Amino acid sequence: MRLTAIAAILLSAAGLAAEDKPVRIFMYSEYIDPALAETFKARTGYTLDVQLYEAQEEMIAKLQTGGTDQYDVLVATGLLVKQMVALKLVQPLDQALIPNKANVGKQFLDTAFDKGNTYSYPYFWGTSGLMYDPAKVQGEPTWAWVMDPAKAPGPFTLLDEARTTLGSALVWQGKSMNSRVPAEVKAASEAVGAAKHSPKCLGFAGGVDGKNRVVGGEAVVAMVYNGDAARGIADKPGLQYAIPKEGAEIWCDLMLISAKAPNKAGAHALINFLLDAEVAAQNANFIQYASPVEAAKPKIKPELLNNPAIYPSAEVMKRLTYLEDLGKDSRMWDAAWTSVKSQ
Repeated sequence: MRLTAIAAILLSAAGLAAEDKPVRIFMYSEYIDPALAETFKARTGYTLDVQLYEAQEEMIAKLQTGGTDQYDVLVATGLLVKQMVALKLVQPLDQALIPNKANVGKQFLDTAFDKGNTYSYPYFWGTSGLMYDPAKVQGEPTWAWVMDPAKAPGPFTLLDEARTTLGSALVWQGKSMNSRVPAEVKAASEAVGAAKHSPKCLGFAGGVDGKNRVVGGEAVVAMVYNGDAARGIADKPGLQYAIPKEGAEIWCDLMLISAKAPNKAGAHALINFLLDAEVAAQNANFIQYASPVEAAKPKIKPELLNNPAIYPSAEVMKRLTYLEDLGKDSRMWDAAWTSVKSQ
């Protein structure tokens, strides 16, 4: 097996044969092209072990209960980076082992999430919105379809993500998605609670599950992430995805290394691998999310680059908001979400 120079350095740092120590990544389901595992093994000698979670809260909980020594690379949304650093769940990156960082678009570097990219590099970016069957839904897409039981056009699912779902309820109510006002967050949680108890609500679901329910005809509309919707629409043309008229979330998922990663060298190798232009393009073509790897764009399918559900127009971008790290106010949001889920 011929190893690249960077892989050789990483293997030496590991102090053992690569095949003796797989690289374990913790991420959402259906979030990496399975074919890349073979390429990664061929290039670095490392076996890729993909471990799954369906909600960011689940991921944080597992790490806090001793899971930092079970995973090497973590995929987490940008707003969680500062929290994960404060909780000592992640470790600084060795920048010398990630030369492919040069392939990343400047707008995704040195962000408010992680100044200097001390702990992370971007994986994919996208939006959250509504996937629906236009044959069964009428009018301009609105969060009312899933937040107002009286206006729900049919069976629907809510997204099982605290900040995204509560934030969507807030923007539907004309408030900031990053509100720190207790009364506003309470009103949003009450709206989500009422939606949850609607006879038309099929419950909380991950983005993949929500997408599958719309594709299967069980749901008329679902809160999902845009990449999930794009894959679902490819399976069943005629379905649609849209940013509600009130606005929605824009997000960027990042790759970090677990604080007690059992294979630190392999973790760096994986992050560098996923930032390779050819690899990032292959991954984007399969996953159908927007890639932050600028050097990959010439290799990404034109129909994906021109798909507004994946790469929103400038007009739609004006209606999108990044969720922020709320610091101590996160406890208020956590309590609101706990109230919703326990009702």
